Amino acid sequence: MDSFSTVIRTASHEQHVEAETSTFMSDLLGGRLGVDAYARYTEQLWFVYEALEAGAGRLASDPVAGPFIRPELFRLSALERDLAHLRGAGWRAGLSALPATRAYAERVRECAESWPAGYVAHHYTRYLGDLSGGQIIRDRAEKAWGFEKKGDGVRFYVFEEVGNPAAFKREYRELLDAVRADDLEKQRVVAECKKAFALNTGVFRALGEEFPLSA
Repeated sequence: MDSFSTVIRTASHEQHVEAETSTFMSDLLGGRLGVDAYARYTEQLWFVYEALEAGAGRLASDPVAGPFIRPELFRLSALERDLAHLRGAGWRAGLSALPATRAYAERVRECAESWPAGYVAHHYTRYLGDLSGGQIIRDRAEKAWGFEKKGDGVRFYVFEEVGNPAAFKREYRELLDAVRADDLEKQRVVAECKKAFALNTGVFRALGEEFPLSA
């Protein structure tokens, strides 16, 4: 029988591909969009991570979500440094969430407050994704807009406190395999992973509408 981490990975594969190949992401990574689109995307991430990390302290002692709360993963302060670099010192004043982003952040907050196993689903889709595919985005952003390598503007993608990403991901998957949940709960977690990818794709779609490429 497949391990839980494998079940999660294969079950959400389709949505994962859909999110990665969204028009907005393809245009962004293809260097067809300006730095403004990248900054707008970074702003949207701030709302999602604010929801993820605001609930983290309270969940640290939770038997299900607790093992996943790892401060070395936290991204909010890195995002804030990037936004200060991209938008200037007054970045907070211009910060606005797209409706799709608001829906995503609200769902994360809801899980953080009332369903720890559901929170784990969002935690997994975000942080493990950032450790993997996020590195491609960092590389492209440095090349396209001239950010200093691993410096301001792309700090979100630099996990300075994760010494060995491959080992960390392996460890994380072991945590998933050991998660304290019965089969029915695990099915609900898999469904929530799919929902997380769908919410993320919704944000990409909205960004694509805001930054259409002129035909």
